[in-house]
Amino acid sequence: IALIFFFSVFWGFYPLYNAVFTFPQERRTLIKERSSGMYRLSSYFMARTISDLPLELALPTAFVSIIYWMGGLKPNPITFILSLLVVLYSVLVAQSLGSAIGALLMEIKPATTLASVTTLVFLIAGGYYVQQIPPFIVWLKYLSYSYYCYKLLLGVQYGENDTYECAAGVWCRIADVPAVKSMGLNHLWVDVGIMALMLVGYRLVAYLALCRVM
Repeated sequence: IALIFFFSVFWGFYPLYNAVFTFPQERRTLIKERSSGMYRLSSYFMARTISDLPLELALPTAFVSIIYWMGGLKPNPITFILSLLVVLYSVLVAQSLGSAIGALLMEIKPATTLASVTTLVFLIAGGYYVQQIPPFIVWLKYLSYSYYCYKLLLGVQYGENDTYECAAGVWCRIADVPAVKSMGLNHLWVDVGIMALMLVGYRLVAYLALCRVM
């Protein structure tokens, strides 16, 4: 379970920090080339988004392909492929959030500060370290894509009726483990849909923020 959470956290934060630097570093060049009418902003945005995908997706693919089998997770090819797809999905959402933060602030130092605070909140609300979140801040977990990624990975890896040997000759349901019970293993398609909304929403915010800069 700890390894699954590590997947969701590491590959949720690494691409975010990479994406934060994208637009602030290219601000001067972008303004100069846009002012001369070299291309439309939408063309730049799409090209930048697509050109970043191969490297952003290659690294987590290689990482998961190695660590998944070394970590003793379920040795099933379909489960492995689904886990990989969930991680890549989370990478895209994280990259979108990083792009939105960078485009909104357009300054590296404030953007990295905001990204650090955001990732810390998402880490705490992710559902592994703190399983009983105080009621007045419980809503934070629903803003965390790491929470949804972690839940999807658990749902892919385990079923409601899966068991493990919790004592000599005693078998317990994995769904009753506190770290799993607090997340749940159902309504996974709802989590997929929420992450899709995050993906589109963050990209839209980034684009509109760039329009404001222009």
